[in-house]
Amino acid sequence: MSQSEHYDFLILGSGQGGKLLAWHLARSGRRVAVVERRWVGGSCPAVACMPSKNEVWSARVAHLAHNAAQFGTMTGPVSTDMAKVRRRKQEMVDREIGLHLNAYKTSGAELIMGSGRFVEPKMIEVTLNEGGTRVLTGDKVVINVGTHAAIPSVPGLEESQPLTHIGALELDTLPPHLVVLGGGYTGLELAQAYRRFGSRVTVIEAGPQLVGREDGDVADQMQRLLGSESIEFLVGAEPLAVRGRSGEEVIVTVRTASGERKIEGSHLLVAVGRVPNTAGIQLEEAGVELDGRGFIRVNERLETSAPDIWALGECAGSPQFTHVSVDDFRIVRDNLAGGNRSTRDRQVPYTMFTDPPLARVGLSEGEAQRQGIIVRVAKLPMSAVLRTEATDETQGFMKVVVGGDDDRILGFTMIGSEAGEVLAAVQTAMLANLPYPKLRDAVITHLTIAEGLGPLLSNVPPKAHQ
Repeated sequence: MSQSEHYDFLILGSGQGGKLLAWHLARSGRRVAVVERRWVGGSCPAVACMPSKNEVWSARVAHLAHNAAQFGTMTGPVSTDMAKVRRRKQEMVDREIGLHLNAYKTSGAELIMGSGRFVEPKMIEVTLNEGGTRVLTGDKVVINVGTHAAIPSVPGLEESQPLTHIGALELDTLPPHLVVLGGGYTGLELAQAYRRFGSRVTVIEAGPQLVGREDGDVADQMQRLLGSESIEFLVGAEPLAVRGRSGEEVIVTVRTASGERKIEGSHLLVAVGRVPNTAGIQLEEAGVELDGRGFIRVNERLETSAPDIWALGECAGSPQFTHVSVDDFRIVRDNLAGGNRSTRDRQVPYTMFTDPPLARVGLSEGEAQRQGIIVRVAKLPMSAVLRTEATDETQGFMKVVVGGDDDRILGFTMIGSEAGEVLAAVQTAMLANLPYPKLRDAVITHLTIAEGLGPLLSNVPPKAHQ
């Protein structure tokens, strides 16, 4: 084994939480090494959130161009050049890589490109991408290795070499017929994007509805919205077998309530969940325990079962959003400085970047019912928000969940234009424990989407005892 090199902090994985912690610690005078096997900056700027939203925006431009006559702009034939779509995305990724490399340089944190595995509790052997090995030790260690796309054990699926979100963003030709396994966030975002680029798209969802964590009215609305763009849906359809090869010809056999069906397509995208990248890094050598699904066991301070070893982000079972990994970083940063922050009771907002987007924070109506929480619920169709009359974005609705015996906002869901931005206003009110009438009666700029919060909150039923 090579001579070991000692650091104050070793960080395995350069995802959002890990890199922010590395830069912070290095700027504070600590000697820090970050081991990253593939993507500078982690998956978010390289292959996940930012690249996907880049191509989703290109798809929105294509959609607007196809429908320009509706707004009085006359165009000729419209087509999509997928090579240019991909090039625009890659140029953004390259800019992000440059920004990240500069952040490592200016902070003093060392970025080591290679695959790391534990050989002792605080010792990592790194097989360098450029060849050779290095052995690193650290007083403290942070694990930030993320997750990867799950490939279900459907006969023939793995052999078909399906696309995941990574490969789907590398296509430079348009799939004639894209078949998507999974009706969650990734599946629906990319399904709509490729439909707008010009592909025929079929979505297969094994569960009883799309976006399974949402209320039924939300799932129904999303299916209607996307169905209006001629995306085909098979819901409650269990994949039984796959034949062929993605990129050439694939045949997916599914079981539905009405019997078996075969869906023939040119490309197959799998978007059915995530698997932690904890296999093969010898966590047992570090004394780090996993749960039954392979995620790292952590407490509310993100400490693992091993002393002075933390885990951040998706590999620690945190909700699978970049903004949560940022909060994980803040928790560890502040606790290292003597603080007492934890993951307990934190609010986790999220947005699915379809067009229109779906955004939620806090309790849904269904979750409140299942938990036995008495609530008051109000809804407002987006067509009642005056801004949508000007923009022709009348699809969707706002929905708020308010305490049954107090005026606290417990949850908010929105399908509609700028949903993620409107969500931030409601989340701010929730964080401040602001009674909903304060937000209802606020003077909000006309003509904005957020102006709809006034009439939405005016629909909240009175308390039962009033």
